[in-house]
Amino acid sequence: MKHIIILGDGMADHPIASLGGKTLLQAARTPNMDRLARLGRNGRLLTVLPGFHPGSEVANMSVLGYDLPKVYEGRGPLEAASIGVDLQPGDMAMRCNLVCIEGDILKNHSAGHITTKEADVLIQYLQEQLGNDRIHFYTGVQYRHLLVVKGGNKHLDCTPPHDVPLQPFRPLLVKAEAGHPEAEDTAALLNDLILRSQELLARHPLNLRRVSEGKDPANSIWPWSPGYRPQMELFSSRFPQVKRGAVITAVDLIRGIGHYAGLRRIDVEGATGLYDTNYENKVRAALDALRTDDFVYLHIEASDEAGHEGDIALKTRTVEDLDSRVVGPIYEEVRSWDEPVAIAVLPDHPTPCEVRTHTAEPVPFLIWHPGIQPDSVQTFDEVAACEGCYGLLREDGFIKEFMNLTYK
Repeated sequence: MKHIIILGDGMADHPIASLGGKTLLQAARTPNMDRLARLGRNGRLLTVLPGFHPGSEVANMSVLGYDLPKVYEGRGPLEAASIGVDLQPGDMAMRCNLVCIEGDILKNHSAGHITTKEADVLIQYLQEQLGNDRIHFYTGVQYRHLLVVKGGNKHLDCTPPHDVPLQPFRPLLVKAEAGHPEAEDTAALLNDLILRSQELLARHPLNLRRVSEGKDPANSIWPWSPGYRPQMELFSSRFPQVKRGAVITAVDLIRGIGHYAGLRRIDVEGATGLYDTNYENKVRAALDALRTDDFVYLHIEASDEAGHEGDIALKTRTVEDLDSRVVGPIYEEVRSWDEPVAIAVLPDHPTPCEVRTHTAEPVPFLIWHPGIQPDSVQTFDEVAACEGCYGLLREDGFIKEFMNLTYK
């Protein structure tokens, strides 16, 4: 049996008054996910264990069943792997956002969704002005980049910028973790880089042009989620039936997880990580991979970004697009294959529009394959999943259920 996970990043939500107290999954038109929920089995998964921040790296590693206390090293090392940066002993890697600061306010975490082409100009400029033998900036994708500090101490208290839109940035600058005074020098170094980047980027011609065009400038860096090279077991070592597997995503940190998990990374033309991503190309790539591979992890970012923007209408559109342009076409194609294909659909975490950041509540999931005995659930949403036969799973409970399915 082959397996595909369709992951709608941040798709889960809270009840919303303007939707009559329904969540987005309840209110959106999702006939294909509802059909698979009705034909398959359902449950809920706790992807963020106590003590962990509800980041996408934590939640996606949980979906894949990794033991986070043993392997988690933050986003930075995952994104380093994604863009081909081989971390050496003593290297501390951090996600480095380009953000928009307005006065003393962190206006947004994405610099108005700056393009990769524009961002590359600014990251190279920062490397020329601030980089040295110890500090290196690397271009990633859109607003998501990488900072590597040789000899950096990872015991830092950093605030993810998507958690704090429209808040004053100065109280959120990097601090040493409580009980780790040895990290104070690294914190001071990073805060100096943040403030110096603001001076340099404010007068860069690219940002001056963006402002003249009515766009948000990328006028500050924001480093966060530090760590060293992780020690992750290959996915195929845990599930020997997976001789070959693939990950499809527009997001660097998911590509990094795939790298350390031993999954081949498939680039898709037109994949943006936003509502305008090329869903059809992603579906085509996933189906092509399923013909040769045993396992595919198809990650769609759009709902998460819409949740961060607090845009209910846009997030509803992204959920409906996932249903009609991804889940439906994949199901219709694979349901008649000679070799059975198991499909799982789930978010990694909620990104509620009304709070505009990730939360740690359990997420709904469905599992379907030909011949599965369905439970009583009729729709795919946060409430209906509570009645699913799997109940509430945690740690590696979901991935074991999904990967160890038997076809009769």
